[in-house]
Amino acid sequence: MSDNTDTAALLSFADRLADTAGAAILPHFRADLDVDNKLADGFDPVTVGDRAGEAAMRALIEAEAPDHGILGEEHGPARLDAEHVWVLDPIDGTRAFICGLPTWGTLIGLRRNGRPVLGVMDQPFVRERFYGDGARAWRTYDGRETALRTRACDRLEDAIFCTTHPRLFTGAQCPVYEEIEATVRTARFGTDCYGYCMLAAGHVDLVIEPGLQAYDIVALVPIVEGAGGVVTTWTGGAPDDGGDIIASGDPRLHDAMLTRLARIGT
Repeated sequence: MSDNTDTAALLSFADRLADTAGAAILPHFRADLDVDNKLADGFDPVTVGDRAGEAAMRALIEAEAPDHGILGEEHGPARLDAEHVWVLDPIDGTRAFICGLPTWGTLIGLRRNGRPVLGVMDQPFVRERFYGDGARAWRTYDGRETALRTRACDRLEDAIFCTTHPRLFTGAQCPVYEEIEATVRTARFGTDCYGYCMLAAGHVDLVIEPGLQAYDIVALVPIVEGAGGVVTTWTGGAPDDGGDIIASGDPRLHDAMLTRLARIGT
């Protein structure tokens, strides 16, 4: 990549990263593959597809943007003190991937001086790609680009809520999930990165998840914010390094949820 680091150049490079990752990952989707477990106590799966996708993206960054940093899920960090740091999750939703479900995605985020400024979520199997730069968000599919906008929903009782799995809420977090799930109009599970993109597209109103890493959320922040939504930690802090995360399509709902989270003892 040239020294030009304006938004258009960075978006073009992010597209190439997504294309490169998809080419490395797709041969392993719905194929016979070994699944390794990264946890001694529990199940955190990783596949050859995860490793191949990240390796392909890292190789492109090293070749064409060697002054940029890299933070990836599957390999070690590099140059985290750089102005631009790419934050990579080759397969967000590895459980869906190993089940043959196309609800996983490749997350490519860019932090500039520590703040998420650009995000891409790519689903190469269905050829759907979501973008955001904090000021706008859009989706491409079948050669067409569509602007994304969150929808109005200021009451939890009217909200559609997504989270990856209720059992990720533990200890004092359990009442958080139980009260929210009992109040919302409907809840859906196993959405991983797609929940945030559907929020940006105006189909979902609320996503709440505990214990995320930076590579789980950095790419999604500019997409949600660019569509008019809000992403913070449960205490209203910056989501830049992950943590317990809440995303809302309507800022009024977000404010109400932060009050509720504080009241029920997070």
